[in-house]
Amino acid sequence: MSKVASALGGARFDGFASVREIGPLGMITLRAKPDVPGLAAAVTAVTGTALPAQRRIEVAGDKAAGWMSPDEYLLIVPYTEVKAALATLAEKLAGQHHLAVDVSDARAVFRIEGAQAAEVLMKLAPVDHATLTPGELRRTRVAQVAGAFWADETGYSLVCFRSVASYVMGLLSHSATKGAELF
Repeated sequence: MSKVASALGGARFDGFASVREIGPLGMITLRAKPDVPGLAAAVTAVTGTALPAQRRIEVAGDKAAGWMSPDEYLLIVPYTEVKAALATLAEKLAGQHHLAVDVSDARAVFRIEGAQAAEVLMKLAPVDHATLTPGELRRTRVAQVAGAFWADETGYSLVCFRSVASYVMGLLSHSATKGAELF
């Protein structure tokens, strides 16, 4: 069995905000329409959270459930709990139209923290940051790549594809450099 590793080995940059890669995290893409019987109970069983409303993420400790689209949710659990979570979803949603896939190794996750953390993302994502509230999840582009991020009391979490993790770390680091212009 191969050793589990995050995309960038915990890369970190400290500028006017701190940027660090976190992980590995267990991530499951769950595709199901919101009216599927048992969906809310299945999500609660796996994450301990409610089924998230549109553009929201619900967090309970080290677990979370995020709304990604009208029929897609991102479930976050500890990396070692993914197999059990998939089994629970299969049991709770047996006979219901759904798809649950382990995407843990296909994603990279970053934390942006500090008093000016929002400024880092303002340079990169076409989002009205003035209206972004804690617990709100935005699925958008980060410069030229797909990403999703959400705010909490201490900063932002950002998820992107693992294949572009180095590019995104470079963007975030440059954006967090005092006096740096992105373009």
